[in-house]
Amino acid sequence: MAAAYDCDVLVVGGGIVGLSTAYALTRAVPGTRVVVLEKESGPARHQTGRNSGVIHSGIYYRPGSLKARFAVQGAAEMVKFCAEHGLPHEVTGKLIVATERAELPRLHALVQRGRANGIPVRELGRAQIAEYEPRVRGLGAIRVGTTGVCDFGAVAERLAGLAEDAGASVRYGAEVRVIGRRGSAVAVRTARGEVLRARALVNCAGLHSDAVARMAGDDPGARIVPFRGEYFELRPERTDLVRGLVYPVPDPAFPFLGVHLTRGIEGHVHVGPNAVPALAREGYAWHMVRPSELAGTLAYPGTWRIARRHWRYGAGEVQRSLSKRAFTESVRRLLPEVTEDDLIPAPSGVRAQAVLRDGSLVDDFLFAESPRMVHVLNAPSPAATASLPIGREVARRVLGQL
Repeated sequence: MAAAYDCDVLVVGGGIVGLSTAYALTRAVPGTRVVVLEKESGPARHQTGRNSGVIHSGIYYRPGSLKARFAVQGAAEMVKFCAEHGLPHEVTGKLIVATERAELPRLHALVQRGRANGIPVRELGRAQIAEYEPRVRGLGAIRVGTTGVCDFGAVAERLAGLAEDAGASVRYGAEVRVIGRRGSAVAVRTARGEVLRARALVNCAGLHSDAVARMAGDDPGARIVPFRGEYFELRPERTDLVRGLVYPVPDPAFPFLGVHLTRGIEGHVHVGPNAVPALAREGYAWHMVRPSELAGTLAYPGTWRIARRHWRYGAGEVQRSLSKRAFTESVRRLLPEVTEDDLIPAPSGVRAQAVLRDGSLVDDFLFAESPRMVHVLNAPSPAATASLPIGREVARRVLGQL
């Protein structure tokens, strides 16, 4: 019967989560035949390769949640992985800065949450902020020493190489078009007409994860609503304004962290992201529209419910998207010296955010299982940071089905 299968596990999606899963499978049970199918011509072309490269500490996430557990564990593992494989990285620490008195109670709550998650944090007064970031202004701050930066695209490429060294096959330009269960097998047909049979399938399709679940005949219970994160960079001659990572105090009612400042591993300073609705799953600019995908988003009840709930927040994000002056003013709350001329456009990313029908944002990683399948249905930030423990968790689930 084994000869009827082309492999043991098919992984749909060649971002960092899919490749970490393939890597974990080959390590957990050596000899497991794994094939990764990625529709793009290389790895990490979407969420993995289009973010600010921050290794998150885990301070923001509810104690006991998967995000909290996997981010704290994943941050330490990511630093170790990068060091072992000679990948560029740096543990810089970061400041979370309150610029208004109303933010101070939320800042203190973050201190408590960080300590509950086992993260060392240091509270700073106004004068102490200048010791770390002389150009940043705030009423108070906390310093999180375990935050860092790396190149997640390079990490994904290394995971692909390690998985292939262990016998896995990573196939690019292999978009999955049809998924079916046939007897004890899962069968997939790609856009090229290739048919593959496996004992089990893992869905790590990110922005398309809910669509892949439906293609497989499963109800994901949520829909991916894409949000574009728009970035600027500081001009090279102005990067001295920022030494490390600087974040505002986040709004706990919304999943985005606000416009922040990130000095990357090559010395570039990212400013952003602004978060606005994307008009396509891969809508990296306002002019990138896919009518069928947009129609699906607009037809989903959860889209309108989240819009009603957060319209004021969303209106501010759209204003900052359309007005560089408004964006600059939001940055000046943290960095008063910055001007419009200091900011130059940088590539955007799209966050794959799962939304329930009632308009609730799924705020934790979300996995679902059905016969011979495991679906990763919500894995936005901090999934890149947490990718190594996520990969092991997905591998554990799918191996349990074999």
